[in-house]
Amino acid sequence: MTEYTTPLTATFEMQRQSVEQGMNAVEQAIDFQQRVNAAVVDGMETHESAQRRTVELQQESIHAMLDAVESSVPGMEGGVETLREAVEEGYDETLDAHREAFDEVFGELDEGITTYNDATTEFLDALEEQLDEFVEAHEEIESQSLEAAEDVEEQVDELQATVEEVSEQAADAIEA
Repeated sequence: MTEYTTPLTATFEMQRQSVEQGMNAVEQAIDFQQRVNAAVVDGMETHESAQRRTVELQQESIHAMLDAVESSVPGMEGGVETLREAVEEGYDETLDAHREAFDEVFGELDEGITTYNDATTEFLDALEEQLDEFVEAHEEIESQSLEAAEDVEEQVDELQATVEEVSEQAADAIEA
């Protein structure tokens, strides 16, 4: 009986494994994209920090330059102080704008990543549900196919037995 059913069972099993491997590939692709998204956020955080630190270093350099002017040029204290206040105000505005810009970028990135993650979760859930239904239907078709193969095998066995019986009868008749 296994003469016909073993290849069928193997074929159906290979088909199911192929479907499972396809699902695994989709899940891995989505996982990879999520890791890329996290790397982008990390990269943006590093970029933001480096830019902020560059602005702060420029601010410190200008303060150091103003300190040097103030200490080396007598009578410049009032003018340097006015300039220092203007510089400080400009850098405060720059750093505030920098912080606001990156807060907005990070907010948009976070929203986009959350939307992507939600959509992929829904997609994977729907795909998994469909694949479960497919596998159930596939297993039912396999069961029916195996039953049909067994029925055909039984009919072939019966036909072969009948042919052998008729052959024996014919051989007996010819001898008689």
